[in-house]
Amino acid sequence: MTISVGDRLPSTTLVKATANGPEQVSSDEYFAGRKVALFSVPGAFTPTCSAKHLPGYLDKAEDLKAKGIDEIACTAVNDPFVMGAWSKANDADAVTMLADGNGTFAEAVGLTMDGSKFGLGKRGQRYSMVVNDGVVEQLNVEAPGEFNVSSAEHMLNEL
Repeated sequence: MTISVGDRLPSTTLVKATANGPEQVSSDEYFAGRKVALFSVPGAFTPTCSAKHLPGYLDKAEDLKAKGIDEIACTAVNDPFVMGAWSKANDADAVTMLADGNGTFAEAVGLTMDGSKFGLGKRGQRYSMVVNDGVVEQLNVEAPGEFNVSSAEHMLNEL
């Protein structure tokens, strides 16, 4: 079942890519007490994710914070080393990279996709959400192959 606006995020463990290496974080603790703009990409270093999705959130980081967002985070079914390298390659210090290497978070929120046709296996769908103290306030799930409603621009317009 797909998560909906008004639902509390399920309890899972993500791995935060940090300068000191991977750091396990509880979703309950990570999202508690703050407003987070979370976006999900099918994979770090993939074309649309690298050319549009991540750059859009980097470009709009200050605008999002001006609208009450405390932190911007990106998740993908990738390992934390890949997420860290992707962050470094894009000077993405304004975005916290949350690796979901086993797809546990993607499955828990009901937003997986099958990328086997492209050699990617099971991945997280492309989406964005605003999470306020662990509760989903805004959810924007893309249609397959699309990039519109999960963009930073769309999120800003909805805030």
